Amino acid sequence: MTREERDALLFHIVFSVLCVPVLLVPGCRAGLKLFILVLSYNIALPVMAKLRGHAEWTGIWLFALILSVFQVCPDWFLSAQLGVLVFPEDGFPRIGTVSGYMAGLWTIPVFIIIYTAGRVRQRFSGRAAYGAAAVAALVIFGISEQTVWMLPSWHAIQVTMIGHAAVYIIVPEIILGMSCVYAYERVRGRGPAAKVWAAFMVMLLYLGSAAWFYFFIERIIL
Repeated sequence: MTREERDALLFHIVFSVLCVPVLLVPGCRAGLKLFILVLSYNIALPVMAKLRGHAEWTGIWLFALILSVFQVCPDWFLSAQLGVLVFPEDGFPRIGTVSGYMAGLWTIPVFIIIYTAGRVRQRFSGRAAYGAAAVAALVIFGISEQTVWMLPSWHAIQVTMIGHAAVYIIVPEIILGMSCVYAYERVRGRGPAAKVWAAFMVMLLYLGSAAWFYFFIERIIL
C-alpha cells in the first residue's frame, strides 16, 4: 500500500468514526447533522489533499462535488414525479423535494468509487477498474439504502424492495459507479468546465437509467 493509499484509507476511517458521535447528538435534527458531516467532508478532504501533496485527490473531489450538485435532479425527479423516493422532514432547507445537504452528500461515495477504481487500474487493468467501480457502487449504495432510513433520511416507497433497498435502482447505481470512472478518466487533469460537462452527462445517464429500470421492472415485469 502506497503512502497516498494509506492516507486515503486513514482519512475515511477517521471520518467514519467521527460520524458516529455527530449522528448521536441528542436534540439535533437529522438534516443538520448530515449537513455538518457533508460540509466537514467537503472541507477536510481538499485540505488534507493540499497538506499531504495528493493533487489527484483534488481533481477527483472537484468532479465528485460537481456531480453531487447535479444529482439533486434525479432525486427530485424520483421523489416529485415518480413518487418512489421520500425525503422526510428533517429540519433542513430543501431544493424542491430534496433535502439540501444531498447537493454535497454524493461527493463521498463518488470520490471513494473513482479513487478505488484508479488504484485498481494502476495495479491491474482498465477492465478490472470498471469491475471494481461496479462492486464498490453496489456495496456503498446498497449499504446506504439499507441504513439511511433510520436517521431518518431518504427511503423508497411503492416499489419492489429487498429489505429497504429498491430493486429498480440497483443496476442504475452500478451504471453510475462505472460511468463516474469513465467520465473522470476523460476529463482528468482538465479544467472545471470539462468536469461540469462530464458530470452533467453522468447525471443524465443515471436519471435515464433509473427511469427506464423503474418502468421496466415496476410496470412491465411486476
